[in-house]
Amino acid sequence: MPHARNRNPSPIPEVTWDTGLKEMNETWKGAIACLGVAVFFVMTIGIIYWQVVDQPNKNWILRGTFSGLIWERRSHSLVIQTLTEDKTYVEIDVGNVGNPDIEVPFVRNLCWLNKTEFCYTWDSVAEVKISLEVNEETETECYSMTWTPVHCQVELKDCFSMTNVSWYGGASVRGQTWPINDQNATMQPFIVSDLKDNPSGFGSALERYFLGSSGVAVFVSPDIPLQLGVDSRQQFCLQSLPSMERLPLQYSVCVAHNVKAAHQEAVQQLFHHSRELPNMNALWLPFWKLLTNVDSGPKVERELRTFSNRLRRHQLGEGVISLNEHSTALLSDMDHDYLNSRKRGMSKRLTRDLPLVKLLNISITLSPFLGVDTTQFHTSLMDGTEAHWLSLPSAPQGQLIPVMSQWRGKFCVKLNITNPGAVSWFLDRVGALQAHLGMEYVMLEGGEGNLFEEQVLRPPQTLGGDKYISLLADLATRIGDSTMVTAGTRSNHKPLFVRMSPMQSDWSPMGLKGIIPSLLHHTLLGYNFLIPDAVGGSLSGDLVTDEELFIRWLEITAFLPVISFHTPPWVCGENRVLNLTRAYIAKHQSDVIPLIEKYAEEWRMTSNPIYRPMWWLSPSDPVTFTIDDQFLIGDEVLVAPVVEKGAVQRDIYLPDGGFQWQDSKNAQVFDGGTFLQDYPVPLEEVAVFLRRS
Repeated sequence: MPHARNRNPSPIPEVTWDTGLKEMNETWKGAIACLGVAVFFVMTIGIIYWQVVDQPNKNWILRGTFSGLIWERRSHSLVIQTLTEDKTYVEIDVGNVGNPDIEVPFVRNLCWLNKTEFCYTWDSVAEVKISLEVNEETETECYSMTWTPVHCQVELKDCFSMTNVSWYGGASVRGQTWPINDQNATMQPFIVSDLKDNPSGFGSALERYFLGSSGVAVFVSPDIPLQLGVDSRQQFCLQSLPSMERLPLQYSVCVAHNVKAAHQEAVQQLFHHSRELPNMNALWLPFWKLLTNVDSGPKVERELRTFSNRLRRHQLGEGVISLNEHSTALLSDMDHDYLNSRKRGMSKRLTRDLPLVKLLNISITLSPFLGVDTTQFHTSLMDGTEAHWLSLPSAPQGQLIPVMSQWRGKFCVKLNITNPGAVSWFLDRVGALQAHLGMEYVMLEGGEGNLFEEQVLRPPQTLGGDKYISLLADLATRIGDSTMVTAGTRSNHKPLFVRMSPMQSDWSPMGLKGIIPSLLHHTLLGYNFLIPDAVGGSLSGDLVTDEELFIRWLEITAFLPVISFHTPPWVCGENRVLNLTRAYIAKHQSDVIPLIEKYAEEWRMTSNPIYRPMWWLSPSDPVTFTIDDQFLIGDEVLVAPVVEKGAVQRDIYLPDGGFQWQDSKNAQVFDGGTFLQDYPVPLEEVAVFLRRS
């Protein structure tokens, strides 16, 4: 039998551990718990340190060939910079999405398999998707951004910084500035309104397009409701409308090497239609507004004869006499038998003058409004054509009830421009007027605003936002290429003239100083064939008595497409005003119109504006970004009018592009990039420089 080994050969005696282990457990439990708390505390501090201190503030989201999109977590901003980080194109504050008080760290791209897309759900409030498209041919890179609310009634808002960037575009405003950095506008629907009724609103022209001097272009989707606000010298903000449909905020940001390249790429993406020229014969004729307050067609006819004779007596040449809507209605209501009887029974002299309306070159004014006290409206209610007017059903399947509004102080209904029968009725009315009056030019007013939204009514889907104005432009095009409209949006390719908003008769940015900023704004958005407000301003309706203001205003409009008058020159001042009016009308016809015709063809082919800002020739020169009292006609003529009361000299900057400039008066030549201080410009002159290669 083998020897049994001792199980405990150690000299240490066996002891019982139960009691000691229990005592140790109590001690070590406390120690381990304290150690756990300490480790947790250190880990928490480390995480906080990593998030706040050690984690980089900038994170690259997308990278193109020369630009990239960065997330700056501390400022809650998306920033587009060059890859070398030596130039910032734009900074977009998106901190208004979700809780702006919570710092949002950088997160992993949910679309990480696609190197040109970034996706993320933002603070459980909105989903964002950003796509990058690189165009190597034009050397532009575009970031398409779509914010989609996760829940209903969510308001999305992105703000674009004005720091070190001059911005252009958007909408006309009362007291237009160039650039728009000095404007202020409360957050409101981004639609065209009548600035006379709503001075703080947005006027015409309006496009969902903004251009930055850093070489950035922003254009917003045309199919979604949009609000816009502008904080002077700080930012402009795009905001969606909260709704049950979870409407997105959708826009694209394109960057290029300079502001001119960004604009040229943007218009190619924005405006796909072929461009058509309006009737260019209109440029040769000054427009004279007939100021009359009579109550019958024959009296209007008499006033026309008197005014026409005065134009002839003062040797002001051929022109177009403009009738307002009231005078147009009086003439159109004249009994045809009255005209015919006059032609049969009058002397040879009067018979020769009598088809006066047809012998004269006149323009009439129409609107889509119809008074509720008119026979035509009552007839429409009786014959079942109430659908010719903007209406809403009285019940889900009820009878249509026309929506009432006011126009020129009267209760009216408005043409339902989506109804083919209503459009045909309106065109027949225009045709009858043309046969009756023989006019060539038609001014179509009253497209501004949204009748439903102004009365807090839900508009039909086909008439939301500014769609009425676009449809009215289609109607105007069917009338003819001599038609003028007072509102333009998404219609800059059509053969129409657009009239600028009326201006004050003073030297302020709402008067004379606002002409050139308005000109540059319209042409940047593609509305080159514009009719400026009448010489001296017409907002008040009063005649201009300031001779100096009249002359300086005339000097500017002589270089614009059309010269229009509200105050006759024989009313404002002595023979000097009349002589200057004749001279500048002649200059407009001999020097300016050939230039416009030349660059109109370039616009039709390339969409380059006819009237251009200073940065067009020197797009990397910061001095040119804020010049608001000079303009170019094409690339070859620089116009620098006087816009300060009492001034007979002014500062002029000649942009540099490797060429020289020659004063058209004294033939003096200057290098590009020259700053001319206190350059003499007498009252009866305007500074004009011709480009020399």
